[in-house]
Amino acid sequence: MNSRSDISQVLESLVKFVGQEHVLTDSYSCSLYAQDVFTKEKPAIAVVQPGSTSELADVVKTATAHKYITIPRGGGMSYTSGYVPQQDNSIIIDMSRMSKVLEINEQDMYVTVECGCTWKALYEALKGTGLRTPCWGTLSGIYATVGGGLSQNGMFWGSGHFGAIGDSVISIEVVLADGSIVETGSAAQVNGTPFFRHFGPDLTGLFVGDTGSLGFKTRATFRLMPELTAREYISMDFKSSDDALTTMSEISRRGLAMECFGFDPFLQAQRKQRESLASDAKALVGFMKSAGSIGQAIKQGSKIAFAGRGFMDDVDFSIHAFVEERSPQAAKQCLDDIRAIVKKNNGKEIENTIPKILRANPFGPVNNMVGPNGERWVPVHGQFPHSKVIPAFNAAEAIFTSHKAEMERLNIGVGYLFAVISTNAFVIEPVFFWQDCLNELHEKSVESAHYNKLKKFDENIEARDAVTKIKKEIAAKFSQMGGVHFQIGKSYAYKEGLKPTALQLIERIKGLVDPERLVNPGSLGL
Repeated sequence: MNSRSDISQVLESLVKFVGQEHVLTDSYSCSLYAQDVFTKEKPAIAVVQPGSTSELADVVKTATAHKYITIPRGGGMSYTSGYVPQQDNSIIIDMSRMSKVLEINEQDMYVTVECGCTWKALYEALKGTGLRTPCWGTLSGIYATVGGGLSQNGMFWGSGHFGAIGDSVISIEVVLADGSIVETGSAAQVNGTPFFRHFGPDLTGLFVGDTGSLGFKTRATFRLMPELTAREYISMDFKSSDDALTTMSEISRRGLAMECFGFDPFLQAQRKQRESLASDAKALVGFMKSAGSIGQAIKQGSKIAFAGRGFMDDVDFSIHAFVEERSPQAAKQCLDDIRAIVKKNNGKEIENTIPKILRANPFGPVNNMVGPNGERWVPVHGQFPHSKVIPAFNAAEAIFTSHKAEMERLNIGVGYLFAVISTNAFVIEPVFFWQDCLNELHEKSVESAHYNKLKKFDENIEARDAVTKIKKEIAAKFSQMGGVHFQIGKSYAYKEGLKPTALQLIERIKGLVDPERLVNPGSLGL
């Protein structure tokens, strides 16, 4: 453990690199930046906010030279303790000042951003160019950053066709534990630019999904592609989980939807409770702006407003899909193909309000990080091949049945989110709700008007511990069935789920880039 005088000396050095106002040592900041949506353990001893790659390199080199732990933090939207300190001598590196869109290269078809850039900011920067990245962010992209998305390897916008976020990146600049700077892909070539991912072994992929354990991502370059402007939307209702999941798998395997996701009856009811007519109206404005013409805006907007939310009253398992193609004819053909799949699997088409509004407002508020009445919220998930989706769902249901009495006693509710990734992967995400106190991150992230209306519950350690226990049981069962995970952090059993030779290789890589284990120790179980 470092002495207090040494701490003061190190902080004085860090102030010289980034300025006094960007070294935070007050108790509120050291607590806020060190907690995520689910976990709050040890506070940081300081939060440092570098403004450039060189400042970050100096900060990391100095801190690790004095044996301090350094932990990268993006937008704070994760729930797996990825940046939550487990030791007392931890410095959080907040990447929010490194948020510039550095280059939009329309000739070579790539965009380079600093890794503290949010997905919403990148989306706004590309507006009007007719270009996009293949996967262009997560639903929490108003706060979630490019660096966090790469570290966690998230998904959503564009994932139905183009895979996870890590499948769209072609180059990353990384600061290692000793302050050295590494570039990957074609940017690693001595005369190169970051236009291509592969130049020898795929070093870009090495830093994707590492949950910040191998280094500090400073810049990232993504492939660009033309926007697909012909769009169709569809929502479906199924009375059985088997029919709903089978339909999503077939839509995925045939590559028919840009995004395809769904809810079970419980989660659907939660979402319906938390949304208000006022938020619907705000979202409707966004949709009408995106409609393309005044006439079309009025026609579609009126249809959505007239539908209201009543159409969801008798819906069980709802599935929603966006189709995006180059031509209206191609989009219509995909929609017709989806309708045929729905009919074959005993589904019914319903009003498509949800996908229309969501697509027009892709980076809305993160009010969904709490329950509709102010409950705590946390998910657990697994990615599976299509052949294992229904067995995995049934296995999760069996676990919840085995804990039914305890969950009812503690008023713990569980729903499901389903989503597909390209043609070959399916995400099952059970989501827990329970009455418990919120933390500072909730208060800071949820819209203040919404937060102030929520009920405030007392701390409920018993229910939280029960959620933790059941969540771990679900994750262990998913791993046993061959499932894998995004945002592994310190919550999923990565080491325990790896074959010995793969574990040995990743531990050797960790030892090479961070020999003293001072960069986010504990993440990935390393």
